[in-house]
Amino acid sequence: MLAEQDGRRAAVAQSIGLMISVTIDSPNSDIGPQWDDLVRRASSNVFMNPAALMAADDTGFARIQMLLAWEEGDGPRKLVGVWALQSRKILPFWPRVLEALPYTYAFLSSPVVDFACVDGVIAAFFAAIAASRSLPKVLSLPSLDAECPSYSAMRRELASRGIEPLTLSESARPFVTPGFGVKRSGSTRKKLRQDWNRLLALGTVDVVNDRALDGALQAFESFLVLEKASWKGDRGTALLSDPGDAAFVRRLFRNLAAQGNASVALLRVNGEAISAQVLMYCGTTAYTWKTAFDVEYAKYSPGALLIDKITDELFAGSGIVAINSCAAEASFMGQLWAGRRPMVDLLLDIGPGKSLGYRIEAARLLGYQRLRSWRARFRHWLSTPRPKKLGVASAS
Repeated sequence: MLAEQDGRRAAVAQSIGLMISVTIDSPNSDIGPQWDDLVRRASSNVFMNPAALMAADDTGFARIQMLLAWEEGDGPRKLVGVWALQSRKILPFWPRVLEALPYTYAFLSSPVVDFACVDGVIAAFFAAIAASRSLPKVLSLPSLDAECPSYSAMRRELASRGIEPLTLSESARPFVTPGFGVKRSGSTRKKLRQDWNRLLALGTVDVVNDRALDGALQAFESFLVLEKASWKGDRGTALLSDPGDAAFVRRLFRNLAAQGNASVALLRVNGEAISAQVLMYCGTTAYTWKTAFDVEYAKYSPGALLIDKITDELFAGSGIVAINSCAAEASFMGQLWAGRRPMVDLLLDIGPGKSLGYRIEAARLLGYQRLRSWRARFRHWLSTPRPKKLGVASAS
């Protein structure tokens, strides 16, 4: 059933006696208090925080539509789900696609949904997209948390609609909790102790993670400088290499830090930062968003040392019960943490059948994956030692 509400299109779903409506709107800060209440009873995703979405919208960094699910009842309606989707197309003539990573530098596309009504909210989200005249019907869902209840609800809802999504990839992301995932022994742990002791020989070593706004902003600038001086700066991929990226991430970090939801942990030697780890927070989950270190200290493994120390600090009493690495399994965090979170990339068409736009996007994504696979094989071939050829003796 469709309804018009406050000038915005809304889809309504009924599940287990609950009436859930979905409004579609541009990012706005009006739902701040409702968001704070939602994350206490919902799955976590810091990249869906309205403050982060506002940063992308205000700087023109991404074209975002917010899907807000509301539980309707006799009293005031309650926010029970948030899903931000980026409307994008690769080229002017390319079909438009909805992507659930709402902006570049977001690393999780799962919606934030109240655990008490996951199935109803997911059904209402898909109904809203299907009914909207303005939203594309092709959905790209990279970096979905396959262990989150919303993922199972998506599978059930799509099956009920007769839709079989295309699974583009499955992976595992380093993920840790106080009770599981931190490696306390082994060769990696031994090397960290050795590196820390070697670093101590250079002078005063400390780790700081200032959550106050002014301190966090100053530490973020230290991170940006370290990153620009690294190999990323040489390749032009550092955040400061692009003015648009720099403007966005500064606004993103400031908006979150103003709420106490972002900080930068610094590993310092004699007061000088040699490694920086940008942290973001949503509910009881911390996210290790970006990292950088001084290459002159590379032999001391400063990035790994900082993650090791800040992991213990976060679990010591800050209310954090999980840390999401935002990184691939092959990253250095995969060596530090034994915990893993299953991840999946999906592509689907919520409309009837498989549209031309869906087929074009599927071909593009599958082709891109194949090229990456070929590149990885070629690099492996180049790095593999080869036996020397024996010379052929000439006849006398």
